[in-house]
Amino acid sequence: MVLALITASVLVRVLKKSGRIAPATFHELLARTRSWYVLSAAMILPILLGAFWVWIFFLLLSLFCFREYAAATKLSESRSAVVSVLISTLVAYFAVLDNWFSLFLTAVPLGFCFIAVVELLADEPVGYLRRVAVAVFGFALVGSSLGHLAFFGNDELFRPILIWILLSTELNDVFAYISGKSFGKRKLAPKTSPNKTWGGSIGAVVLTTTLSAVVAHFVFRGTTIDQPVHLVTTGLIISVLGQCGDLVVSSIKRDVGVKDMAATIPGHGGLMDRFDSLLLVAPVLFHYINFFKEDRIGAGQATCILTGF
Repeated sequence: MVLALITASVLVRVLKKSGRIAPATFHELLARTRSWYVLSAAMILPILLGAFWVWIFFLLLSLFCFREYAAATKLSESRSAVVSVLISTLVAYFAVLDNWFSLFLTAVPLGFCFIAVVELLADEPVGYLRRVAVAVFGFALVGSSLGHLAFFGNDELFRPILIWILLSTELNDVFAYISGKSFGKRKLAPKTSPNKTWGGSIGAVVLTTTLSAVVAHFVFRGTTIDQPVHLVTTGLIISVLGQCGDLVVSSIKRDVGVKDMAATIPGHGGLMDRFDSLLLVAPVLFHYINFFKEDRIGAGQATCILTGF
């Protein structure tokens, strides 16, 4: 991680000296890189400390990201919708803490139903569809999605798995940027994200998949995931869905008319702007690994440690 950060710092300066980026872009990237030193420490420290701290980290991340989402989409104007999403998120994270796999899986449909019913109690049919739709989407995109990363904390391999996911996902952004600046010409989605190009996207897919597959080989050595088809597929999931997650948040911002979800991190905007690449990667990668791994995620640890079921 330290080497990756140092490499990013060097690349930013190389791009400036070669004239590939403007001074304003250079200062923005420099601010982003410095922020990443802080973000990396904030992510790695809980992983090193243990599973409980991983749970705390992703719970707080989910709550703060949802706060940004609710403010940007005006969902915060409906207290009942916000409270129902928060309760649904806490139920999902309780299932993570308890290593209660079946409850974790059912937390999503239960959350959908709970949000819909709570909004009925307000007896305000005008705007009901928008409130429920925005609330349910926010719960799925933030509360439930990031909870899958927290659930990895119940697995014996949680440290290497989480570091592999975080490293690959964030380097995917770096690879996309560098590839786009180097040979990106045709716009990928000009109305959604004008700076993204097909060249950057394809370059990121090739580089990220290669890097991810190599690292995953060491992470999952001796398991059923350590096969070429699974190593390549997980790399593709991280790269393709990482870019899609970025585009999803960009679409939300364009739709509601904001540049950033918040101004929490210098050079990055809000927390959701920075962790958007994980939003789709987390659930898909979780269920892919869980489906093909010989034992389900967290099966090697005590289950239902709080409830005793």
